Amino acid sequence: MDTSDDEGRMSRLKDFLLTFFMPEKCYDQFFLYFNFMHVPCLKIVLSKTMGILILVGIVIAPLPQIWKVLWSGSSNGLCSISIFLELLAISTHAAFCYTQKFPIGAWGESLFALIQIAVLALLVQHYQGKTIKGVCFLALYCGFMFLLASPLTPVSVVWTLHEWNVLLVIAGRVRQFFQARSNFRLGHTGQLSALSVFLVFLGSLGRIFSSLQGTGLSLSTQLHAVACCCSVVILAQVLMYWSKSMINVEKEKQVEKDKAE
Repeated sequence: MDTSDDEGRMSRLKDFLLTFFMPEKCYDQFFLYFNFMHVPCLKIVLSKTMGILILVGIVIAPLPQIWKVLWSGSSNGLCSISIFLELLAISTHAAFCYTQKFPIGAWGESLFALIQIAVLALLVQHYQGKTIKGVCFLALYCGFMFLLASPLTPVSVVWTLHEWNVLLVIAGRVRQFFQARSNFRLGHTGQLSALSVFLVFLGSLGRIFSSLQGTGLSLSTQLHAVACCCSVVILAQVLMYWSKSMINVEKEKQVEKDKAE
């Protein structure tokens, strides 16, 4: 009975590893021949692991930020420009995949992420006292995405936007510059979520490794390295201003309490 249970557990473990981390030939190298220094297989495992980190960074990263904004009732410390640029970059990729009829499994995380970031953009506008502006932006954005993904938009236009993906990556780097500048000016990171920033940082590391494996030291790899450096700057600011941010949150709550009284 115990032997049967052990075999069942090993079978499930093997299925899990083969599904997410390695092909069967690498499984044999590691667990049948105990060749843990097989370089090609190590590269495959690292590449797949980094791919999972990228996926986690895309899908989960906005959630802690949304929760923190809702919990505190404030969007202080968040930069609207950075959020809009990130939304644009992800939206273009999602529209391209949709028009090319790629399977949803290949780009579904981008769809989930753009919905979260659109919600975050609305919340930022709402807590800055610009609710109507935020609703109008969201309506215009939905119209833009419908038009971009519809047959009304020529395929050549969608292709061109996708080919400009490097420019959108640069725009993403610019958004992080705006975020860092805003944090430095305020002297605190406000409601910026440390967990979200850390997940974005992990995703940047994953992209660097994947790009190195795929294209070597290319322009794309260098841009991802710049993105990672920007993420490090923001993460350092979060840690540096942690206590100041907490004090600022308490002051805001006290001000709101005084106004209510």
